[in-house]
Amino acid sequence: MEATLFTVSSSKPPPPQYLSSDSFSLKSHFNNPFLASNHRPRFSPKPSPLPRIRAAISRNRKEETVEKVKEELQDCFLVAGISYKGFTVKQFQEFRSQLPESSKLLVAKNTLVLKAIEGTKWEALKPCMKGMNAWLFVHSEEIPAALKPYRAFQKEKKLEENDFTGAVFEGKYYGPEEFKALENLPTRAEIYAQILGSLKGPASAVVSTIQAPARNLIMVLKAYCKKLEEEGAGQ
Repeated sequence: MEATLFTVSSSKPPPPQYLSSDSFSLKSHFNNPFLASNHRPRFSPKPSPLPRIRAAISRNRKEETVEKVKEELQDCFLVAGISYKGFTVKQFQEFRSQLPESSKLLVAKNTLVLKAIEGTKWEALKPCMKGMNAWLFVHSEEIPAALKPYRAFQKEKKLEENDFTGAVFEGKYYGPEEFKALENLPTRAEIYAQILGSLKGPASAVVSTIQAPARNLIMVLKAYCKKLEEEGAGQ
């Protein structure tokens, strides 16, 4: 009986593909940003332009407010500050509706008002530049009539703490405790009556009128001149 010998090939299996010279390299396909020496972020953050825009808007509004105050100061007879802390928008609207046409109410920061009055006769307002002020601009010689609406409003709404903070009239500063003098100034009608009474009465009455305070005398003369003009126009 013959034995048959079987032989098995001893050839080695081929090397794995990933170990070949053409093998896949992670390093060649991925760039690690943390290892790269010259790495720069793809998207560099840009500064937001909003702060600059807001600053420009704020600056423009301040300049507009200063110009508005300067505009109101033209042909103005009296400027008064009113403490408006705690006021509501509705209260502001209601008070404005009660003012005569010759008076304007403006809310502005003290610093902006100071800038507007710099170098003018209204610089005397400086003592009342404290707290939150609304500014009353009176474009009429009828001072009591301009101040009366707020006194009535103050009493109606029980705003005792929201008083006048000060005023300037004819270059003089009036503190809150001196407002009675402004509120008791003679009206145009009273001046007319004073003129007529002094002219019809004895000479002593005319002398007493002339000896009145300079401000009253000026108003008397203006009123008398206007009266003569009105009489001349009516003829």
